[in-house]
Amino acid sequence: MPLRPGTAPQGTPPIIAEPELLPVLPALAPLLPGGGLRPGTAVSVTGDTGLLLALGAGTFTEQTGDTAWAAAVGLPEIGLAAAAGYGYDLRRLLLADHPGPHWPDVVAALAGAVGLILLRPTGPVAPALAARLTAVLRRSRCALLVAGPWPGAVQRLSIRTGRWFGLGDGHGQLTGRQVEAVAEGRGTATRPRTAHLWLPDAKGTARPLTPTETPLTRPALEAV
Repeated sequence: MPLRPGTAPQGTPPIIAEPELLPVLPALAPLLPGGGLRPGTAVSVTGDTGLLLALGAGTFTEQTGDTAWAAAVGLPEIGLAAAAGYGYDLRRLLLADHPGPHWPDVVAALAGAVGLILLRPTGPVAPALAARLTAVLRRSRCALLVAGPWPGAVQRLSIRTGRWFGLGDGHGQLTGRQVEAVAEGRGTATRPRTAHLWLPDAKGTARPLTPTETPLTRPALEAV
């Protein structure tokens, strides 16, 4: 399938994670056991492309070096400016926007070439297919972030509450979104984890709330 590279690099703050894990942004590390993504596993992210995008930004850090690559499959709506704000080096991001029914073949081929794949399947994924692709990921030590459910995912992440800021009385410019993110999983990740953060903040990146910022306590309306 045709792949297209991005166009502009962007830096990311340093991250601390277990050596064998793929690091994530510090704001998201509390959601994951060990503070990072485990190579060879799949993580499900439901209902929020921004969370999916931010979760993959740790691939492009000093900790991973300048040779790490990632790919996005079946996600034509991903904004490259938003990706750069989160820290992606767009020169090392491959995009297969419309793989159609061949998306499993695309994922299997890319797993041997990149360290992280972001994926939106074209429909429900059968457990047998998920198991086969997970075996490919395990052999190649590639992590998979899926927009939607995935049989056998080690974790499931979502946004519980969220609120955009900056519109005022129906006008203005969006300056950031405050969210409560939650992660549930199996094994060592069975206990739900939550994090209050800006996703994104006024600079376009993800960061934890400061001690002076009050987290959301109830659902709020989203700007559309």
